[in-house]
Amino acid sequence: MTTPVLSKIVDLAVTRLAFGDVRIAYRDSGATAATGVPVVLVHGMGGDGHTWDRFARALVQAGRRVIIPDLRGHGRSSHTDSYRFDEFGADVLKLCDRLELSTVDLVGHSLGGYAVSCVAQERPELVRRLVIEECPLPLQSGAEELRLTRRFPTVPELWHATNSLARHPRAVLAFDRSMTRTALEQFRKPNPEWWDRLSDITARTLVLRGGPGGMVDPAKLELMRAAIADCTVTAFACGHSIHRDRYRDFAAAVHPFLAA
Repeated sequence: MTTPVLSKIVDLAVTRLAFGDVRIAYRDSGATAATGVPVVLVHGMGGDGHTWDRFARALVQAGRRVIIPDLRGHGRSSHTDSYRFDEFGADVLKLCDRLELSTVDLVGHSLGGYAVSCVAQERPELVRRLVIEECPLPLQSGAEELRLTRRFPTVPELWHATNSLARHPRAVLAFDRSMTRTALEQFRKPNPEWWDRLSDITARTLVLRGGPGGMVDPAKLELMRAAIADCTVTAFACGHSIHRDRYRDFAAAVHPFLAA
């Protein structure tokens, strides 16, 4: 009896690659019988690559090679002394290089969305399609800092964190909590370089934003859309985790985009 594709995705052997002192764990469906451009799926903060299992199954069934890393400090990857946002992107880029991928489609949620945007900025010729789901956009200037530092988590954000613990306790327990302070510090600091480099992105780009429970500033999102040469924004009625809470809507938007 043939093993279901879902089980194959879940049970894929985890490989770890060392980049200096950091070991990045990932699962790879393999290039055998795969067609088209490989797809790299990058999770958000506090999760791990298993958040993508359902979507990865559909991609593999469509004949795509799928690579699913755990970001540093998450899942089975190393805990480290440094969690700068640009380092998450650098790890994804190093993984692509080590796997000798000449062209990729990148899909990233939240922190993973920021990571894949950095890859597309740093190596535009590598990225064919870019999907950024509910990525909290960096500050542009110090004028925004006061508003962010006085902002408390919303009820939807707290519900998302609690629900993630209930649904994926393994991922939450593996998460390096020391990252939280570093992440908050970076969210409070302007990142004008990231904004300046958006125009370096040449990939056809799809940005997904949630509704009232989401974490994307609509005004800044419009500036992002205008800065990227080929960028479409699709809105959803749910909160921060679209691929989890509205999977069918997510798949209906992303599958055709990656297939084109």
